[in-house]
Amino acid sequence: MTTVKDPPSDFQLPPHNEAALEMLREAKDYESTVALAASGAALGTGGIVHPLGWLLFGLAYKPLVATQKFARLEKLTALLLDEFKSEGIQVFPVVKVEDNNPIDLFVRFPRKTHLFISIRSKGDREIVYNETREVLQVKRKDKNALKIWKPCPLVELADYEKWLNKNRDLFGMSSREAQKTPTAKVLVLWPPTKAAITHNDHLYSEVGSMRILALRRKGTAFVIQQEEVIEFVKAWLAKYK
Repeated sequence: MTTVKDPPSDFQLPPHNEAALEMLREAKDYESTVALAASGAALGTGGIVHPLGWLLFGLAYKPLVATQKFARLEKLTALLLDEFKSEGIQVFPVVKVEDNNPIDLFVRFPRKTHLFISIRSKGDREIVYNETREVLQVKRKDKNALKIWKPCPLVELADYEKWLNKNRDLFGMSSREAQKTPTAKVLVLWPPTKAAITHNDHLYSEVGSMRILALRRKGTAFVIQQEEVIEFVKAWLAKYK
């Protein structure tokens, strides 16, 4: 447990929880409309109004993946709020980070714990951790060839933690809270992408009743499937209640 300083009376947190969820929906709907318009020979985007959600989030991701990304973020944000609202959860989606992909979800349980969540999909492929090279590799299920995953999500997650230490004032945190609060870095693989089942036993850790791939690359990052997110957050949070 850490000491939390009182922010100034006029302090405002970045968009989070229900307000951010609504912005994600706006951004998703806008990107979907633009994609449909672009695919129609007789349609244009000149009459499409930019919603608030798009203005805040819309430039964070490449256009071809933005619609799917916003849909995934919307789904996980809604699930987290439904499950943990009574625990005082704060969910901050699409947190911009200089010279890096945005933090998909920064989840905060004030005075308890933080989680950085990266949502990734590589299609119908398996993810393999190369211990010798300390890199993630992507393997097509119909081939044996492995390709290094760039940029590495594990390195990005480590960079997010460093970023928070330097930008803690955005969330009204003291230096002690930002640095000392227990933090989980989580890579969420979205179906049909899955982690290979061939990893060595020592790469797994127990979190509650869960046996989870825990990869030590600039710290420890947990690799879970999309359907395991709520169970993982429950187990992680239980450690710090």
